[in-house]
Amino acid sequence: MTPEALTPERILEATEEVLRRYGPAKATVVDVARALGVSHGSVYRHFRTKAELREAVTHRWLGRTEGTLEELTASPGPAPEKLRDWLATLFEAKREKAGGDPELFATYNVLIDESSGVVDRHLTVLEDQVRRILEEGVAAGEFEAPDPAASARAVFAATARFHDPAHAPGWRSPTADTEFDEVVGLLLRGLRP
Repeated sequence: MTPEALTPERILEATEEVLRRYGPAKATVVDVARALGVSHGSVYRHFRTKAELREAVTHRWLGRTEGTLEELTASPGPAPEKLRDWLATLFEAKREKAGGDPELFATYNVLIDESSGVVDRHLTVLEDQVRRILEEGVAAGEFEAPDPAASARAVFAATARFHDPAHAPGWRSPTADTEFDEVVGLLLRGLRP
């Protein structure tokens, strides 16, 4: 690949592959450059440090889920159904990442610990999406939430078992879907006016 054809997106794609192959402890910028057929200096022209590259790849990974959930947030429909669908989509996305690519999921858990600013921004985006759904529900008379931002944080905290990576080992439990439905049902009943 010529340095002119090198883009940040292509570097992030290669970085994911290198992380999948070597893990976060052994993956280097030199490995990424080698996978792209360029010098490591070419990678550093787009990402000044290894930490910046790792933050960007973490942001990209988390952003995929944010985009899908934003589509749900912006879609028309009753707020209770939208909130249920939003929470179910988040749960399934996290479960798919954990089960579908366990090596990369484990790698991202390490990177997430290093990138607290990226994770904090991600959580803020997700809580804001829930807040917007709650506000729609309040405006339509479907929810009662005097402080939608506080209620969004509470909904997010109450459902952490279904999206926080610390709980990933339990996501494939035979009772996980039933437990999810019970928690979400309880939340939705509690939000009714």
